Amino acid sequence: MSHTKSATRLSAIVILGSGLLFAASAILPLSAQDAGHQGHSPSQLVEDVRNATRVYLDVNNAGPAGYGPAFGCVTGPDHGAMGIHYVNGPLVGDGKIEKETPEALIYEPVGGGKLRLVGVEYIVDAATYLKNNNNTPPQLDGQAFQLVASPNRFALDPFFELHVWAWRDNPQGAFVDWNNNVTCEHQ
Repeated sequence: MSHTKSATRLSAIVILGSGLLFAASAILPLSAQDAGHQGHSPSQLVEDVRNATRVYLDVNNAGPAGYGPAFGCVTGPDHGAMGIHYVNGPLVGDGKIEKETPEALIYEPVGGGKLRLVGVEYIVDAATYLKNNNNTPPQLDGQAFQLVASPNRFALDPFFELHVWAWRDNPQGAFVDWNNNVTCEHQ
């Protein structure tokens, strides 16, 4: 991703049921966010995710590794899509975030029953993660996760998530939820 793009992250002040208050992320151009990454640039995280998930370019490798399709093909409320999430339930439930093992692989249907890996999503239960990490919201190589409160479209308890568009460029940025270059038209 070019550092000249003007992508931003939205800021959110979140109050959890326990009364915990924190800022989910700051409003900064991605180039300004890059400055504080302690040697980890967004492009390095994207490259690391590519290296960790290359085996899943073939969707047939996802099932034996514990990933299965969930939610159908997810499209944006007004633009873009995510695609089909192949979720690994035990990874979602373990309360950990490990770069090498994302909780979900994201595939775009390309027609003829074929799927193309476009990205990943890191997902962790908010209460479990905060309890085990001194009430500090998760980050991965300097990228802040977003809190998805409850109720939500997935009928899940509050969770933190981070998308990484490692296999498909996203004009809004490598870590933004909705990707205008992904479509569900060929499902």
